[in-house]
Amino acid sequence: MIVFGFLKVLLGNVAKGPATEPFPLGPATTPARFRGKVHMDPALCVGCAICRHVCVGNAIHISERADGSGYDWVLWHNTCALCGLCQHYCPTGAISMSNDWHNAHLQAEKDEWCESRFVPYLVCERCGAHIRPLPTSVAGRLYADNHVDVARILRLCPQCRQIETALHEGVRHDDQRVA
Repeated sequence: MIVFGFLKVLLGNVAKGPATEPFPLGPATTPARFRGKVHMDPALCVGCAICRHVCVGNAIHISERADGSGYDWVLWHNTCALCGLCQHYCPTGAISMSNDWHNAHLQAEKDEWCESRFVPYLVCERCGAHIRPLPTSVAGRLYADNHVDVARILRLCPQCRQIETALHEGVRHDDQRVA
């Protein structure tokens, strides 16, 4: 009797086919919420360094260039714990976790196993100061109610943005008072 129950389970499993992934002979599927290698989009980075502060493995390093042209963002994959805190706390969504789990590499390649991005500073149109870039999506949220030219605001430093917004608000309020 026990033998027949075993044969029934065995034949059912044979009919279903293999239950394991065919990797490395075929592609392996990864779950949708898998946390693989970290990637950073320089167009969205504002240089706040929150990712560096929350990094469990101290894998993220941010350093300004000596010539003042911008800053380098470097993530060392060897020390990254793939915890996803950098992605979770990034206020602009510049950091994302891919589903790439291929992290094996030769010991000789350990010093090259990093992701490095350069984020250039912009120059303020009004005063000429070096400024960190502000992503368009962030500027759109910040200045949505002010009715200012967001494209112009993006080219100004924080102090000049305040002046521009105050001038624009003053003109708008003067127009409302006259009407």
